[in-house]
Amino acid sequence: MGSKQKIGFKCRLAVVLLLLLASIAAIVTIAVIQDNWMTKEYGTEFGIVIDSGSSRSNVYVYKWPGEKENETGVVSEALNCKVTGIAISDLKIDAENDAAMWQGFKTCMDKIIDIIPAKKHKTTPLFLGSTAGMRLLREEDEQRSKEVLASLKEYLSSLPFMFQNASIITGQEEGLYGWITVNYLMGNFLEKNIWNAYVRPEGAETVGSMDLGGASTQIAFAIQEDFKGPDYLHVKLYGYPYTVYTHSFLCYGKNEAEKQVLDRVIQSSPDPSYITNPCYPEGFNITLKASSIYNTECTKKPPNYNPDQEYFLVGVADSDSCGNIVKSIFDFDNCSSSQCSFNGVEQPPVTGDFMAYAGFFYTSRALGINISSDIDVFNASVRTFCHTHWTVLKQQKTWIINRYLRTYCFAAHYVFMLLGDGYKFDEDTWQNIRFEKEVKKTSIGWSLGYMLSITNRIPSEVTKIYPIRGSVFAGLIFLFSALLIITVAIVFIFLVRTCY
Repeated sequence: MGSKQKIGFKCRLAVVLLLLLASIAAIVTIAVIQDNWMTKEYGTEFGIVIDSGSSRSNVYVYKWPGEKENETGVVSEALNCKVTGIAISDLKIDAENDAAMWQGFKTCMDKIIDIIPAKKHKTTPLFLGSTAGMRLLREEDEQRSKEVLASLKEYLSSLPFMFQNASIITGQEEGLYGWITVNYLMGNFLEKNIWNAYVRPEGAETVGSMDLGGASTQIAFAIQEDFKGPDYLHVKLYGYPYTVYTHSFLCYGKNEAEKQVLDRVIQSSPDPSYITNPCYPEGFNITLKASSIYNTECTKKPPNYNPDQEYFLVGVADSDSCGNIVKSIFDFDNCSSSQCSFNGVEQPPVTGDFMAYAGFFYTSRALGINISSDIDVFNASVRTFCHTHWTVLKQQKTWIINRYLRTYCFAAHYVFMLLGDGYKFDEDTWQNIRFEKEVKKTSIGWSLGYMLSITNRIPSEVTKIYPIRGSVFAGLIFLFSALLIITVAIVFIFLVRTCY
C-alpha cells in the first residue's frame, strides 16, 4: 500500500514538473517567434535641397526607401524645379528683381507641397546650399551676403517642412558632392544582384567629376595613394571608404572667366569707343558698361574706374588671337609641387574615366561633340566653330536672337584650355572624358551627392509587423505565465508535504 502511494506521488510530481517545463518552453518559444519573425515595413522618405548658384537657383526633391543600405539611402530624384528670376547673390539690389525671384521660389514650393504627402511635410528636411556666386559676394560685401542668407532662412523657416539650414558651401564640398552624384548615378557604389538585393559592384571603379559653373569650376577624382593635404578628402559611402582629390577654382567659372578675358581685350585696346574682340563673331557688336565686367573680385578694376563708362566692342572672329587671350588668364608656370594644374595648385595625374557636366556639356554641344572625342577632334571643332560656324549663324541671324551664342567661341577655347593645359588631359586621357547633362534622367550636380551623404543622419519611419497580433501575444504570455505560477506553487506544496 505504501509502495503504491509513493508511485502515485512520483507520477503526480512528474506530471507537474513536465507541466512546469512545458510552460517555460511555451513562453520562451512565443517570445522568440515574436521577436525573430518580426518584419519591418518602411515608408518612403523625402528630402529637399536647394542649389543656389551664381546664375539661378534649382530646387530638387529627392526620395528614398526608409530601408537603407549600410546606413546610406538609395536616393532618386522626384522633382527638379528651376526658380525663375535672379540668383540669390543679386538680391538686395533691385526690389522688382527681388520680388520676381521670391515669386519663383513660391511657384516651386507650391509644386513641392503637392508632391510630398502632407503627413511627411514636418519630417522632410530642407537644405539650401549656395555656391560660388555667394562665395564671391561674401568676399565683396560680407554684410549683404549675411542679409541675403537671413532673408532666405526667414522664408524657408515659414514653409511646412523641417528647415535645417541655408549656408554657403565650400568649393571642396561642391566638388566632392558632385563626384558622389556622378558615381552614384553610374552605379559605381551599388547594384542589384540576381536576388534583387543591393551589393557593391565587383571590381567597380569610380569616375572622375568635372563641373563648370558660372563663377567656379571643380575637379574631383578618387586616388589610391594616401596623399596628405587640404585637397584630399576621405569619405565613406555604403560601408566603403574612398580618398578623393578635389579642388575648386573660384573666378574660373564660365561667366567670371569671360569677364577676365573681356578685361584683357579692353586693356589692350587704345580706344574704349571701338574695341575689337577676337572672341566675338565677325560683324557682331555690343556696348557694355564697365560695371558689368568689373563688378566682381575676380577682375581687377582699372585705374580711374567708372562703373558707368561704356565700352563698344566689335567682333572680328580670330580664333588664334582668342585662344591666346584665353590662355593669358591662367598661370601655367609657377608650381612648387611635382605636378600642378594651374595657378600653382597641386594636382595628381588624372586617371580613369571622367564625366564633364554643366558648362562643359553645353559648350561641347555647341561644338557638335556628343559624349566624348579625342583631343585633336575637339581642338579642330573649336577652330572650325570660331572661324566658320559664325558665318552660318550670322546668315541665320541666330546669334542676334540668342545672346549666349556670342560667348561660345570664347567658351570653346576656355574649355579646351582648362581641360588640356589646366587639368592636364592629353592625347591618351582626353578620350576618357564624357560630356553629359544628366544620367538616367537625373540632373548631375552637387545636390544629389549632398543628399546621399546626409541620409545616414536622417531617421527612417518604420512599422514593425509581428507574426502574432499584440492582443493574442499578450493573452498567450498571460496564460502560460499563470500556468507557470500555478505549477511552481504545486511543486512547492509537494516539497513541503514530502519534508513533513
